[in-house]
Amino acid sequence: SISSGAPEEILYLAKPHIGTDKLPPVVKNIRRRIIQLGGEVRFESKMTKILQKGGSVSGVEVEARGAGAYEIETGSVVMALGHSARDTLEMLCSLGLMMEPKAFSVGARIEHPQYMIDSAQYGKSAGDPRLGAADYKLAVHLKNGRGVYTFCMCPGGTVAAAASEENRLATNGMSSFARDGANANSALLVGVAPGDFGGGGPLAGMYFQRKLEEKAFMLGGGNYRAPVQRVEDFLLKRASESTGGVKPSYPIGVTPCSLDACLPPFITDSMREGIKLMDRKLPGFAYPDAVLTAVESRSSSPVRVTRGADMQSLSLRGLYPCGEGAGYAGGIVSAAVDGIKCAEKILAASAEK
Repeated sequence: SISSGAPEEILYLAKPHIGTDKLPPVVKNIRRRIIQLGGEVRFESKMTKILQKGGSVSGVEVEARGAGAYEIETGSVVMALGHSARDTLEMLCSLGLMMEPKAFSVGARIEHPQYMIDSAQYGKSAGDPRLGAADYKLAVHLKNGRGVYTFCMCPGGTVAAAASEENRLATNGMSSFARDGANANSALLVGVAPGDFGGGGPLAGMYFQRKLEEKAFMLGGGNYRAPVQRVEDFLLKRASESTGGVKPSYPIGVTPCSLDACLPPFITDSMREGIKLMDRKLPGFAYPDAVLTAVESRSSSPVRVTRGADMQSLSLRGLYPCGEGAGYAGGIVSAAVDGIKCAEKILAASAEK
């Protein structure tokens, strides 16, 4: 929020952007405000178990580094986990909570020179400092029924290392407030449905993600270098031996290769068709030296912790599955809105008691 130090322009810009570099102090100020209002923030503490009594939440078990385990008694728990909190999802599944696999998306980050995107979007006005770095948002529907789209576009940004588990590799993207980097990047994603990853229970999609991330880790060399491929090589189904006019921004290093070695054919074939169609909408999108960096697997949660109209778990009263990881949001704003709705439901339930 503005009162926490975010740029005032986010109040009126159509596409508000705080910037990865400005976000930490903003979050710190939000935390201070929560504490001022009577809240607590417990660092190095992990919720390891939900305590139950008579079909309702009775508390949580917490494991604190250096202090051991302890319990917190409560009748309401907001389960606002991130979509990478896989250990928590496994714990919830082991408790027998009602959960279901949901559709999500998988693909890779695609990087272009920012000046090319500026030229495609601004034409003769490209380079005018008043315009800033151009962005894009593309989506196409393929003959096979799948959708391919760009997500989390980062003008003048970098491809980020986003692995949350050992010996697995995942990418993300970020931009500083200035958006002044040499490259533009976005996730290039293909829709994945539960039928694509078969059975295996409610966490089948999560295990599918893990398998892809393990393959990407090994393909990159097993040292957290990311596998990359030039778009021209990708479209021709040949392995890249080097990169060209676009320097990959992934910070740990990259390994040129064939992304077909870590992504299944239904994803890579859809990406190829999608790139060609998107090039018609945004000339230069299929730029031969554009770089694909794998694997982008965390665009949204692969599971939904089912809840009712009162936003409580269908199988455990007092548990409020909330936000992205619980399967009810697909981004920062929608997650924030879901959090507000959860808070309102908790207040309403408390007033009825």
